[in-house]
Amino acid sequence: MLNRKSFYALLLIVFIGVSCQDDLDDVISPSSNIEIQNFVWEAMNVFYLYRSDVPDLSQRSSTDSDFDDFISSFDTPESLFDNLIREDDRFSVIVSDFRELEAAIQGQTLSNGMRFGLVLIENTTQVFGYVRYVVPDSSADLQGVERGMIFTEIDGTPLSDTNFNELLSPEQYSIGLAELQDGQLITTGQTILLNKAVLTENPIHIANTLDINGQSIGYLMYNGFRSNFESELNQVFAQFVSDGVTDLVLDLRYNGGGSIETAKDLASMITGQFEGEIFAREKFNDNFEEEVLLFDDQTAEGENINNLNLNRVFVLTTGSTASASELVINALDPYITVTQIGTTTTGKFQGSTTLYDSPDFRRQNANPNHFYALQPLILEIENVEGFTGFTDGFDPEIELAEDFFNLGVLGNPSEPLLSLALQQIGAGVQGKPLQKQTSFQTLKIGEDGMYLPNYQRMYFKTDTKF
Repeated sequence: MLNRKSFYALLLIVFIGVSCQDDLDDVISPSSNIEIQNFVWEAMNVFYLYRSDVPDLSQRSSTDSDFDDFISSFDTPESLFDNLIREDDRFSVIVSDFRELEAAIQGQTLSNGMRFGLVLIENTTQVFGYVRYVVPDSSADLQGVERGMIFTEIDGTPLSDTNFNELLSPEQYSIGLAELQDGQLITTGQTILLNKAVLTENPIHIANTLDINGQSIGYLMYNGFRSNFESELNQVFAQFVSDGVTDLVLDLRYNGGGSIETAKDLASMITGQFEGEIFAREKFNDNFEEEVLLFDDQTAEGENINNLNLNRVFVLTTGSTASASELVINALDPYITVTQIGTTTTGKFQGSTTLYDSPDFRRQNANPNHFYALQPLILEIENVEGFTGFTDGFDPEIELAEDFFNLGVLGNPSEPLLSLALQQIGAGVQGKPLQKQTSFQTLKIGEDGMYLPNYQRMYFKTDTKF
């Protein structure tokens, strides 16, 4: 069984920006599928969390006489990878170009900046999109797209349950807007042309101190646990401390996860009184020993953590709240009162790391003849009380679904979910607003980013200490 030092030596990931992809850009001799597939099998055999449940990993060896025949029986690296993951594993991924994965982990994607959800009108094939928020200075922002807008057409073609992915994939498209009239969606005739570009999104979408009836309440809408923005996150909490914040509303409704280390540091910023105590435990396959994560007083970059020393926090969630977001909820729950408001989370408690085709599976010295990489599940994470395995997600203490036709303004005390949180704090704001009535039932079927390689991932951060 590998010790901690050996484990992290294997898991050292060097996240290098796209602008620094120099030595691997000159592909001289493309690798064969067999060469790549050998890497796929070896990496999965070492790290895959559910290795013991996959006979082609646990009951095979690369020294078997028929191993080459087994590897050769698969047409592509992807088909081999699919054969090596457990049937119920919906989060492990293989990518043919790890540069895109690395960029996505850093929040850099090809995007028009419109963050949206997709909704099916039940008993029909009709789909509509609703704008959740807009990334500042993006094409959507410059073209006047706003939260709450409804669109039913792309380039003049109505969205359906079979065409939405194809229609939304081009680098340029126009959205046709609609509105609710007498319980029905009616097109307005207005269109907005959007263009995708390489966009780096700051996950700190809103960070405000609300002064309500003499109470200083922090509001943080945080949309991704990205280590490259951790210093900015720490500065938000420095401002909260300076403002005398006594309660915090943490808005994770659209946060699909990210860095485990950043999740730990955020929890340490919210609290501070638990330094050195167990934040969570990481459980691996039989090749590795359990690891313990502790509440900390410094970020991975060595900054002193600014903390609020709170004994309660109010967390806003939806079905898009996943992985590292759920880790914060789960890890804090044994220590402070966590009041969850909204709807049930995704149910993702496993972590990943990026594995490259190199002798130690690190980014450094990766095979220059291809760009394949893996991000398989390699750990389950549990809180200090041993709780994990929440496949159905976390149910809220106070349930309130977002109304697609009455979303409200994010960060405004009257926004439905924030308003409900402020009521629980005792800030004396208005009661729960009435939701508009429609003549149809809806089902959420997707959202922007759902095909990105880092979608709803929880992963290891670079650790250069080993």
